[in-house]
Amino acid sequence: MIYRTIQRHAEHSPDKLALRHGEELITYGALGRQVRAAMAMLEREGIDHGDCIAFLGPNHPSQIVLLLACAGIGCLHLPLNWRLAAPELHEILEDSGAALLFAMPEMEALARQAAPADCPVRDATAAWAERKEDPSRLQLELEDMLLLVYTSGTTGRPRGVPLNHRMLFTNALNSQHMHGLGPTDRVLTMLPMFHVGGLNIQTLPALLFGAEVMLLPRFEPEAFFAACASFRPTLTVMVPAVMQALVTHPAWATADLSSLRAVSAGSSEVPLPLIEAFHARGIPVQQVYGATETGPIAIYQTREEALAHPGSIGRQALYGSARVVDARGRPLPPGKAGEIELRGHHIARSYWNGAEESEAAWRDGWFATGDVGHRDAEGRFWFTDRLKHLIISGGENIAPLEVERVLREVPGVREVAVCGRPDPRWGEVPVAVVVPGPGFDPAAMLAYCEGRLARFKHPRAVVTVTALPRTALGKVELQALRQIAARANDR
Repeated sequence: MIYRTIQRHAEHSPDKLALRHGEELITYGALGRQVRAAMAMLEREGIDHGDCIAFLGPNHPSQIVLLLACAGIGCLHLPLNWRLAAPELHEILEDSGAALLFAMPEMEALARQAAPADCPVRDATAAWAERKEDPSRLQLELEDMLLLVYTSGTTGRPRGVPLNHRMLFTNALNSQHMHGLGPTDRVLTMLPMFHVGGLNIQTLPALLFGAEVMLLPRFEPEAFFAACASFRPTLTVMVPAVMQALVTHPAWATADLSSLRAVSAGSSEVPLPLIEAFHARGIPVQQVYGATETGPIAIYQTREEALAHPGSIGRQALYGSARVVDARGRPLPPGKAGEIELRGHHIARSYWNGAEESEAAWRDGWFATGDVGHRDAEGRFWFTDRLKHLIISGGENIAPLEVERVLREVPGVREVAVCGRPDPRWGEVPVAVVVPGPGFDPAAMLAYCEGRLARFKHPRAVVTVTALPRTALGKVELQALRQIAARANDR
C-alpha cells in the first residue's frame, strides 16, 4: 500500500515536487523511478523478503527512497540514531539482525565501527538516482513489517518496535485528519527521521497524500527562519526544546512566519508559555500524543481545538481508541486520573525480541503507555506525567510536571526539570534541576512554592546546570537527571 501509493502519485503527477533537500529537487516521477532502482539494487545485493535494511545519517532523500524500496520488496527499514556511540549502534544492529547498513558519507567511519561482521556497509548516496531499472518482484502485503524503530531509551535499554504497512497507513490517515493534510501543503521536516516523530507525524503522511516535503539535515534556528522565508511551509513538527530555541532567538519577533497554518508539537509536555508565544504570532500549536509503539499519532488536537483549548493533548484519533484506567485496568470516568491506554490499527503488537516486555505493555488488546492523564467531560485528554517519573514521597504521589509548571513561573528560570532522589526517611524527595537565567535565586524559587504547592511537593534541593540532559527529540533523559539530582545537597 505504501509503495503503490507513491507510484500512483508518480503516474498522476510526475512533475509535481515531492522532496527538497538543499538545491536538490525531486519530483514524484523521479521519486518513483529512484525507488524502483533502489529495489533492483537491493535485489542485486541478495536482499530477500523480511530482511532488515539500516540507514545511518541526518535527514536526506536517500532515507525516504530506501524506506519506500523496502515497502516494495517486503523488507524492514531501520533508521539509526546517528547521535549514538558505535557500541550502542552495534547493539541495535545485532538485535535487529540487519543485513545491510547504508550510511551517509560523513557517517561512514562510525558505521564501519558499529556494523557487525555480517552486516556490510554501503554508501547511502549510491547511484540509483541515475539508474533506470525496475525490480523483478513486488511484495505488497499489508501485514508485512516495514519500519523498525528503536525507542529513545530515556529510562532504560532501547527496544525495537516493528510497524507494518497497515499501521503506517492508518497513522497517515490520522495525520491527514489532524492536519487537514493535502496535495497543496508544504511540510518542513527538521526533526530527525530516525524517530517516528520526525518521520511519521507529517513527513511520510505528506508524501502519501501528494504534498511537498522539504528536508533539513538537522534543526538550527537560522535554517528554520530561512526555510520559512524561501520554502513558505504550511506545516511543521516541533518539540518543546525546538520551540524554546526559536522564541528566544533574536529573529523570532520579526521573522515572516505567515505561511504556517499550524505547528504540531509533542514528545514531552509542551509548556503553556511556549504555546502562548506561538499563538501570539498567529500560529496554532496542535499537540499530538503518542509513542514509538503507536505510530505515533494516537491523541491529537485539530487546529480549531488547539486555539480553543491550549494545554490539552486533544481527542482520541479518528482511527483509534484511547481510555484512562486504574491500577487494575478498569476504565475510569471523566475527571479521574489514571494510566492512558491506546488501541487501534496504527499500534504495534509487540516489541522486537522482547516477549516479556510485550506481555507487560499489551493488555487485552490495549497498549499501556505508562503515562498518567485524565479525560474531561467533553472527551479531551490531559497529560499529567509519566508513571515512571512519579515521585513517591512518604506515601504521597508527586507528579514532577505539576511542580515544574509552578517553577517555570519563577523569574530567572530558563528551564527546569524535577525528579526524585532517594531519601532514608521519605523514600524519595523532589529535587529541581535548573538552567538559570539572569536574576535567578534558588532561595526565592523555593519560597515561591509556598501557597502554590503542598509542602511535600516542594523541592528539597536545587541544582543548577548549563543544560538539561536531553535525547535527540528533546525529552529529558531521566537517568542522567537522577544522577545530577543524587549529587545535590538539601537547602
